[in-house]
Amino acid sequence: MKIDHLTTAEEQLMKVLWDLNSGYMRNIIEAYPEPKPHANTISTFLKILVEKEFLTTTKEGRIFKYEVAIPIDEYRNYLLRNLINDYYDGSVENFNTSLRSQNLILTSNVESESELKQTTTDDIILTDFINEITGTKKKKKKKKKNKLKSMDEVKINVKKKK
Repeated sequence: MKIDHLTTAEEQLMKVLWDLNSGYMRNIIEAYPEPKPHANTISTFLKILVEKEFLTTTKEGRIFKYEVAIPIDEYRNYLLRNLINDYYDGSVENFNTSLRSQNLILTSNVESESELKQTTTDDIILTDFINEITGTKKKKKKKKKNKLKSMDEVKINVKKKK
């Protein structure tokens, strides 16, 4: 399954939903931190998140129950993978070096760089492979027929009518 990027507002709403795991509109609004947006705004974002396949819905009577479709760990992996690809030329070593230079990770926390690199790379490849196999197929878009004819077709049709 391909994960799309979330806007800041969408991500904030997803954080509420990741905490709840599922809920109705009323539960989501109650759990949303202050300042709470208008209910219509939340409803619009829920619709967008369903379209992006971050959420699924179940209709219960006249209301919808929203359930998380993409776990937070999967989204974190997506963000981390994009960070490494976009800013570290896809190199886990460069990312690791940057963390160490900023004293965000100590050498003693990692047994060996090659072990970290291999584990992270294997996890990313395995996760991508599993998601590709188990993911749902995308719906094919129907092509719109071009009703406009080319100038050559118009000329041929005009000649035939004469």
